[in-house]
Amino acid sequence: MNALINPQPFHFREPASRLSPPRFGGKKRKADEDDDSEDHQMVSSPSSPNMLSRQAASHRINKRQRSDVTGRPLPLARLLETVDSNTLKAILQTICDRHPELLEEVSSLAPRPTVISALSTLNNYEAAVRAAFPYGGNSGADYAFNRVKTALNDLLDALSDYTPHFLPPNESQSTTSLTFLDDATNIIHRLPNWDNPVHNHSKNMAYEEITKAWVLVVQEAAKRGAGIQLEYGGWGSKLARHVEQSEGRMQMALIQMRQALGYSDYGKEVNKLGGRGFNMHSSGVQVPVRSW
Repeated sequence: MNALINPQPFHFREPASRLSPPRFGGKKRKADEDDDSEDHQMVSSPSSPNMLSRQAASHRINKRQRSDVTGRPLPLARLLETVDSNTLKAILQTICDRHPELLEEVSSLAPRPTVISALSTLNNYEAAVRAAFPYGGNSGADYAFNRVKTALNDLLDALSDYTPHFLPPNESQSTTSLTFLDDATNIIHRLPNWDNPVHNHSKNMAYEEITKAWVLVVQEAAKRGAGIQLEYGGWGSKLARHVEQSEGRMQMALIQMRQALGYSDYGKEVNKLGGRGFNMHSSGVQVPVRSW
């Protein structure tokens, strides 16, 4: 009776699914956590590839996104990128004029001109002379001469400056000197002939200068026993053609060449050319001759 009146309280059990997670899963979760920790350490390690890549990207972004956005002069390297060659040469010349002590250093840093580079420059000057001619009309008239006078003087001045560079003792190789003189003489052949004899003095002077240059190179080559080189290089024949094109103005150079080659009958070659010596055709007008 009492048992029925005072029953013992009944305790309900929680379902298994609501209880705490089973202990057998703890080890797997710990392993996962360890793996995540290792991955995090690997990513955050300063020497890891990912971190280095992120740092490089951040550096580039920071470099582009400068905080001090304001006007500033260009660095010298960028400034020189926009300067054409003529302006750059003028700048260097001005610096050397203002500071003569830098002339030797600048000259030592500049590359030595080659035959190809020198002739290319001379050809550019010659092209400027051709371009200065007026269209139509008499190409030998005074009007045409006045149009091309400046460009013509620039060409002759450049020729007068470049030629000594390829002469001994500045140039020790006879073949190099003769190669330059051969093409430089062709430039003189192509110079215009003017109706007014006075205007032809510059061309006559150029012939006289180039003749002296040929004589000097041939003499030095002969002193060094390069007569065989002169002969087998065909320089005697080339010079003979130059003498013919110059109408005998370069006769003395040919005489010197034949002496260097050991020809005792070099006078016959002169007779073939009509016995013409150097003739300025100056009509009595005295013109100073440039010195090399």
